[in-house]
Amino acid sequence: MDLAATTHLPSMENQAQASAEIKLLVLDIDGTISGKSNKISKPVKKAIAAAQAKGIQIAIATGRMYRSALRFHQAIGSTLPLAAYQGAWIQDPATDKIHRHLTVPREIASQLLDYFEQPQLRSLLSVHFYINDQLYVRELTPETKLYAKRSGITAIPVGDLRQALDNEPTKVLALSDDSEVIEKILGNLRLQYTPAELYLTTSVATFFEATHPSVNKGTAVRYLAEELLGLQSSNVMTIGDNFNDVEMLEYAGIGVAMGNAPADVQAIANWVAPPVEADGVAAAIEQFLLT
Repeated sequence: MDLAATTHLPSMENQAQASAEIKLLVLDIDGTISGKSNKISKPVKKAIAAAQAKGIQIAIATGRMYRSALRFHQAIGSTLPLAAYQGAWIQDPATDKIHRHLTVPREIASQLLDYFEQPQLRSLLSVHFYINDQLYVRELTPETKLYAKRSGITAIPVGDLRQALDNEPTKVLALSDDSEVIEKILGNLRLQYTPAELYLTTSVATFFEATHPSVNKGTAVRYLAEELLGLQSSNVMTIGDNFNDVEMLEYAGIGVAMGNAPADVQAIANWVAPPVEADGVAAAIEQFLLT
């Protein structure tokens, strides 16, 4: 890959100036710091540690559950709160303080369930309700079992998911092995709900995700940067690989998309790194923060 050809930064001089201002690096997990192995590679860990040694703070913003993302937060030695569920749940592992927890209204969660349980969709989807950092499902489908294994969590089957709605979900997810089904669901539900009612996105092509309308990784990164650290967007670099990363890539002074990101995500980034399996995060850190 010709990395120089992928940059949207206007010049090497401006690139150096932008790089010098970076005080916070925010990383996605899946497809960014973690690939097929479900672990962070040694080169990526080494690059992160080198950035930290220069005084740059590192944080994670992920669509994962808090409990699923925690081991990655620990692996990189982050001292900042962890932004999970696209930023709907922001918690400091050191103190257990929850800085933000925004939920999907119970009525809308029930409406989404009605939609997913239509006869033409029910057999095609695994529906996940995330409530108080626990995963509730109708039944343990093969897709849910694979998801739970990779996430390192235990799914709780309850039959009718309405039984779990005593508390409002942090996130609602519909999983299908057919990406066209997910694309159609996303399109249809974006016609039914405005951005003021729900934040709708895909974290991978087979995951439809719905959260509170104020939730996205951009608002989460803004909170970490501006509210907690007193920084500006120009002091922030973000790296991600999918549509749920778009808002944080747009917010940051330097937004980097992974080489494995969809073309539309790459198009809004300042720079495109090599793919996750080629340690793209290490390359991005080297490009902007270590030279």
